[in-house]
Amino acid sequence: MRPSGRSNPPHRADDRHWRGTVRLAAGLALTFGALTLFVDWDMGTLTLTRALLWLTLSATVFAVLFPQRITAGPGWLEVQGLAGHHRVHTDALVSVQLYGQISSHLILRDTHGNRLECDPRVLIANPFLWHELDTGVRHSLEHGTLRQSPDALRHLGQEIEDETALSVLRASGIS
Repeated sequence: MRPSGRSNPPHRADDRHWRGTVRLAAGLALTFGALTLFVDWDMGTLTLTRALLWLTLSATVFAVLFPQRITAGPGWLEVQGLAGHHRVHTDALVSVQLYGQISSHLILRDTHGNRLECDPRVLIANPFLWHELDTGVRHSLEHGTLRQSPDALRHLGQEIEDETALSVLRASGIS
């Protein structure tokens, strides 16, 4: 029998919590909009202009809360948001920088001039995303392209290992 000509899609890792976070953002924005409209209507001050203002503010709340969607595959990591998407070649990274303590963000740059910024908490919560990034970083180190801040990823890897160990303990009922 002849193959159908279709090839299997390449392996891809996604943020498994993204859909839930989008639903939460939409729910909060809708709740904000409904409550402000109701309070304004109940006070007897609701006009078309004020209703448009509340709807605009609700849309702004949604835009602010809308999460980036992070996906990864062999040799690449991509971040998609409302403003567009960015992709880096993880097997050709030049620098990795981790900024911030409370609201940290990870910045990756590759040899092709691409730049990507993402929330490292997403990588901590998604071991498959971390695995794809870690594999690409190892290739970058082997090829000698990554010379700047591999320590940031070691620190992040330690956090991921700690979180994984805690998850295993919680699941087993030990903690």
